[in-house]
Amino acid sequence: MTGSTGMTIDDRTVRDLVLVGHGMVGQRFLEAWTEQPAARGWRVTVLAEEPRPAYDRVHLSSLFDGRTAEDLSLCPPGFLAEHGIDLRLGDPVTAIDRAGRTVTTRSGTEVRYDVLVLATGSVPFVPPVPGKDAAGCHVYRTIEDLDAIRADAEAAGTGVVVGGGLLGLEAAGALRAGGLSTHVVEFAPRLMAVQVDDGGGAVLRRKIEDLGVTVHTSAGASGVVTGPDGRVTALALSDGRELPADLVVFSAGVRARDQLARDCDLPVGQRGGIVVDEHCRTADPAILAIGECAQAADGRVYGLVAPGYQMAETAARTVAGLAGEGAGPTGEGFTGADTSTKLKLLGVDVASFGDPHGTAEGALDVLYSDSRSGVYRKLVIGQDGALLGGVLVGDTDAYGTLRPLAVAGKPLTVAPEQLVLPAGFANAGPVALPDDAVLCSCHNVTQGAVRAAVHEQGCDSVAAVKKCTRAGTGCGSCLKQLGTVVTEELEAAGVSTDKGLCEHFTHTRAELYEIVRVTGITTFTDLLDRHGNGEGCEICKPTVASILASLGNGHILDGEQGALQDSNDHFLANIQRNGSYSVVPRVPGGEITPEGLIVIGEIARDHGLYTKITGGQRIDLFGATVDQLPVIWRKLVDAGFESGHAYGKALRTVKSCVGETWCRYGVQDSTALAIELELRYRGLRSPHKLKSAVSGCARECAEARSKDFGIIATSAGWNLYVGGNGGMTPRHADLLAADLDRETLIRTIDRYLMFYIRTADRLERTSVWLERLEGGLDHLRAVVLDDSLGIAAELDDLMARHVGGYQDEWAETLADPDRMRRFASFVNAPGTPDPAVTFVPERGQIRPARAGEAGQTLTAPVPVLVAGSRLEVLTP
Repeated sequence: MTGSTGMTIDDRTVRDLVLVGHGMVGQRFLEAWTEQPAARGWRVTVLAEEPRPAYDRVHLSSLFDGRTAEDLSLCPPGFLAEHGIDLRLGDPVTAIDRAGRTVTTRSGTEVRYDVLVLATGSVPFVPPVPGKDAAGCHVYRTIEDLDAIRADAEAAGTGVVVGGGLLGLEAAGALRAGGLSTHVVEFAPRLMAVQVDDGGGAVLRRKIEDLGVTVHTSAGASGVVTGPDGRVTALALSDGRELPADLVVFSAGVRARDQLARDCDLPVGQRGGIVVDEHCRTADPAILAIGECAQAADGRVYGLVAPGYQMAETAARTVAGLAGEGAGPTGEGFTGADTSTKLKLLGVDVASFGDPHGTAEGALDVLYSDSRSGVYRKLVIGQDGALLGGVLVGDTDAYGTLRPLAVAGKPLTVAPEQLVLPAGFANAGPVALPDDAVLCSCHNVTQGAVRAAVHEQGCDSVAAVKKCTRAGTGCGSCLKQLGTVVTEELEAAGVSTDKGLCEHFTHTRAELYEIVRVTGITTFTDLLDRHGNGEGCEICKPTVASILASLGNGHILDGEQGALQDSNDHFLANIQRNGSYSVVPRVPGGEITPEGLIVIGEIARDHGLYTKITGGQRIDLFGATVDQLPVIWRKLVDAGFESGHAYGKALRTVKSCVGETWCRYGVQDSTALAIELELRYRGLRSPHKLKSAVSGCARECAEARSKDFGIIATSAGWNLYVGGNGGMTPRHADLLAADLDRETLIRTIDRYLMFYIRTADRLERTSVWLERLEGGLDHLRAVVLDDSLGIAAELDDLMARHVGGYQDEWAETLADPDRMRRFASFVNAPGTPDPAVTFVPERGQIRPARAGEAGQTLTAPVPVLVAGSRLEVLTP
């Protein structure tokens, strides 16, 4: 038969379809092809270069977090056999004979085709610099590449990534997760230059440097320096500097893999890519090209998975049309794609959608930037009030709604300022999305299709909708919005909805806590394998890490746990806005000896740290670099101090007044009780931070009723208040029990804390938890005082295990060389200071420059400041 394209397919019973390449796009083509009725009567052969079936390259770096190659597989078991697909691995095509309609593989095998689909993808671009092939130099593209990087990383201390785009930052995250001191070199003046603007790039850089990765922009690689053994020892930069390096990863972009097309005289684009039309056909009607190897009809080569999937589906329809009567392409063609992206790079949320750079005529920007908290939001608004695009860094919660609005191109129904200001999005009311808004750009699934899946197809969960529509099965950036739409539809229909932690766990946090407690599971991977699915996300990983830590599962930096912690826990210190860290030693009850004060003062003087007495009666040392942290800890530990856990979701302080020992109004020894409680609950990991206070009388100088648990002395004992907090939504604590003796008080607090840890949601403060708790304060009182649930003994045992198993995290880190490796370098390490960070003296101390300052010298003497933020010198 002859199609409208001039292509002729004979009337043989079995015709041959050959796919060259079995990556993500190739696998999607096979799936789309098998859904076509015309697929019957075709013999499909897949010729692949890699030694394994298609796998998920988007989440390649998860192999550094304990996942395996099998976990990343995209080819369902039995899929190939069910559809009679002949997959030949490790034997790539080396030549195409267009006249004879055959391909030849590396092994010399010749395979005939009626239709040939090229899905050869791309190859990493390696700058043509001297030494680029030296031992220790790698690219970041395949599982085999990662295996080689991991092998070299075991003996390496410093790694350099050339390229600060998506793949480059992903590679940097992999090196950092492997314990290497990591540098990123980017030729452009900012990171992720294609996706974000200057403002977003600045915030992204600051947040990544906060994590200990040194960034060098406006610099390229000029050569690889090697030692006598031929291994890399340094990377020479275009600005004349040399970065010491044991390992170099080139991730400076990709190039379309189009050599097969060039060799058989198929047209390619000026900058590479096999030229195809809107139906993915090349100049030869028997050959199609899809994915990164193709230059689409709009003249672009797309390097994202979503456009590749759309091309794969288009190609499947094209081949089906060619095989039918009156042959010709069917369905919509591919004329361009949404290039929006949402990622978590090195733990930093980044999103870009629509037209992020405002290239449309008359476009206006609506900006919000908070460098202190590391949040940047920009929306690009058209002349008609429509949302055209945007950039989000540090907070991408609104991406799931904003991206479909930008794709829809319709005027906003709310003021754009409400969508960028803090809490504005939540207060803007519902932002209506039209049913034709695309929720899943990977598979081009609209909101209307999702709603129809719930109403017409009977899908009663996100998982069912994913299976029915494929929404959310690509990059995963639409999952939050997908879950919102599914939940809204189910609740509107009166159907109870899934309250699972995230898409990877159908259990709530409280249920996962019970599973871990009862089964004794000690790793995230084991919990995921036995009770979850997928590979985890930014929601479940830190949540499970907190659960494991709450149950005393070893040091938080050991093994897999180290990769699950948030950015502060990674270095056991608080990241500050200028990229340095603060060190907060524990000072139980605010009581400190003169010797202790002297030690802290000497440390601050010797390391040039800014000191401040906090509202929690501790001394905070600001301005330390990562490599200085262990040195400072050693001095503090040797002087009898330990970690104050200011960096963790744990007990911070138990504040106190001076009590009856010194105050003429005091009726109990509040300082002694505060010290006892702080030492008892130190290091207790919980869903959120915990603060406490003990006041020695009803005058309440320690402000106990604004704390998660507070104690106020009475003449008959102690009153216990719970569920209070300060912050943006202050709440006074409620009286749980009155006039308790010391033993009953401590037992009640033990049970209260463990019941909270056991039943709270992720990142839920005690104030919110108590208001949400069914039965409220009365139920809590019945549980912890009357043992209404029969779990008091379990709660007591859990607290006893915590108290008995406590170890200081600073001292434990100092004693372990493996843990110490992560503190080897930092953006401001000696010899490589960051010129963006400057310091000015203040009251005889050093602190970071504030906005608008030009290095003023403030020489007023520093008063020795304690109760609250003062230091009271008490004498008999």
